[in-house]
Amino acid sequence: MNAASKLYRIGGHTLRVRLEAPWTFKALSERQLALVERLKAGEDIGIETVPADRLGQLSVNDALMGKEVMTREIWDTLDETERAEYRHALDFLQYAPFEVAEGEPVFTFTVGAEVPAWLEETRPQWTLATAVDEAAPYYYGYTFEGNTIYEYLVTREIRAGYFVMNRDYTEGVYYPCPRIGGRSTLFQVNTSLMIQYTFATAGLGTLLLHASVTRYQGTGNLFFGVSGTGKSTHSRLWHEFVPESDLMNDDNPVIRCEDGQFLVYGSPWSGKTVCYRNVVAPVNALVRLEQYPKNKIERLHSLQAYASIIAAVSTIRWNHEIMSLLIPTIERVAMNVPCFQLRCRADEEAVRVCKEAICHS
Repeated sequence: MNAASKLYRIGGHTLRVRLEAPWTFKALSERQLALVERLKAGEDIGIETVPADRLGQLSVNDALMGKEVMTREIWDTLDETERAEYRHALDFLQYAPFEVAEGEPVFTFTVGAEVPAWLEETRPQWTLATAVDEAAPYYYGYTFEGNTIYEYLVTREIRAGYFVMNRDYTEGVYYPCPRIGGRSTLFQVNTSLMIQYTFATAGLGTLLLHASVTRYQGTGNLFFGVSGTGKSTHSRLWHEFVPESDLMNDDNPVIRCEDGQFLVYGSPWSGKTVCYRNVVAPVNALVRLEQYPKNKIERLHSLQAYASIIAAVSTIRWNHEIMSLLIPTIERVAMNVPCFQLRCRADEEAVRVCKEAICHS
């Protein structure tokens, strides 16, 4: 079967992405190709964080990335062949700064042409392992004969597709359901790639952390906490009041232990903020945020740090095998990287209090 293939190096690990026909990699414009070269070099192109109270920044960031909007006027000019090509062209712009020409992949991820018959035939035999179904989109995780299977639904009635990983997570295939277009497919592809990355690199001293990371004086500071605590807001305040700081990633940076040093990498997974810089820095500190009427910060001891970090690790806790591989890395981070709790308001003083503590730890 015909398939397009590309290699990406993310967090120091190489992975292969294959797209079976009719799926294709969307061609980048000349402007986007120029931006990709700048992002590959780790350049800051001016992307700003998108806190919940500043969603207007989304369109500004998209414009900076050269993203094009399909309008009704343009769509009406396309014939059926062109429309089909558009529906099946996946926009991998966020991965382009991480593309490499060679390397031995840790895993291969494929977007399949169609849902195979065996998935529907064996469905009654699957064992439910986890369910995320409080709000759309809905996710269900199953196991079956050594495979891990995820089922994605757009609504309770409309299934988006299936993601299947083999026993050692070196092969993963996402099968979009019929009549599911490229936009929805890309959303599930990103989710599936993050899941497979976490599983396949769990034993390689690697963590995906749900955090916003800001670089200052050549080192990375990771701000994390429960959803809604203001990670993006705090990073934005750093960039506003500490001009020499810059954003590395705003949602899922990669942490790795290499030769006894902890490094943080930018990644293609940055949430609403389209910050896809291929950049790496030593980790300076981890800061757990909590909204509070006063600004105060304290350093956490190792046990407190461990509990805070494990809650922020992007993983699937129902899989005990993966958790057992991640725990040694989490323990090493908790014992060797300064970790703080910052109770704060969203203001300049919060940045000053944080900066004074973490830059003199």
